[in-house]
Amino acid sequence: MTTQNCILIGAPMDCGKRRTGCLMGPDAYRTADLAGALQSLGHKVQDRGNVTPAPVDPIPHDRLHKLAETIAWTEALADASEAALQDGFPIFMGGDHALALGTVLGATRHAAAQNKPLFVLWLDAHTDYHTPQTTDSGNLHGTPMGYLAGREGFDGFPMVDHPVPHANICMLGLRSVDPAERAALQDTDVTYIDMRAIDEHGIAGPLNAFLDKVGAAGGMLHVSLDVDFLDPSVAPAVGTTVPGGATVREAHLVMEMLHDSGLMTSLDLVELNPFLDERGRTAQLMVELTASALGRRIFDRPTRAFS
Repeated sequence: MTTQNCILIGAPMDCGKRRTGCLMGPDAYRTADLAGALQSLGHKVQDRGNVTPAPVDPIPHDRLHKLAETIAWTEALADASEAALQDGFPIFMGGDHALALGTVLGATRHAAAQNKPLFVLWLDAHTDYHTPQTTDSGNLHGTPMGYLAGREGFDGFPMVDHPVPHANICMLGLRSVDPAERAALQDTDVTYIDMRAIDEHGIAGPLNAFLDKVGAAGGMLHVSLDVDFLDPSVAPAVGTTVPGGATVREAHLVMEMLHDSGLMTSLDLVELNPFLDERGRTAQLMVELTASALGRRIFDRPTRAFS
């Protein structure tokens, strides 16, 4: 197994939606000993602490929630992401999913500087393909993929000089997609795999096809893992629970396949709300999944029958 220089970066971002609690996420990952889990696999681990955005004055808006604060986080996280990618494998401990506005923006800049294409694997119940104009809720955690793919309407946000091509995006585990997002996505080359497709064909085939594409292009791969990718029965600590998500075994398989591919270059862990957790089990599961992505293996052991 290749030893990684894992760089932990806290992103206590809680402005992408109205239900609070995700700002406690980075501390929950530290308490669940994410660093220790990675060190036990032989990786080097550096915790750079939490990102802090610049102070801002609120931008009055009749719909969008905490627009100025979200822009400030995007700028700060983009800089942190670009810098960390030069030194190793960054793991962003969120924080709500609006953090991907910045983490993936930084990854696009780094990939362009390396003259490599960037691919994004979006593990989420939602596509998050809205723009500020199409979101009914006004919650900007539903807009990162729209922003990063180059959709219009993100006035005031940093310019995305190198948008992620639609063909380089795979959304896996979908089961809650707004009509406006569905209509916009159906005319693109985005690979979107909902839970029905997973039920019918399994999770390995579609993921392998996407990973083959990344490998053939010599690309970098940013993975964004939302707690709500998982079924809420196993991961309750999220404010956007949607029944029918990935099982623990399916999620571990995804992570093991990512490790086997050797393609993943950065990782988001998002939407963990410890206030909604049960004795920390969601945080612990997310740590275990991260360990699988970095080389931990799960072995099935036979059960001895006694007569």
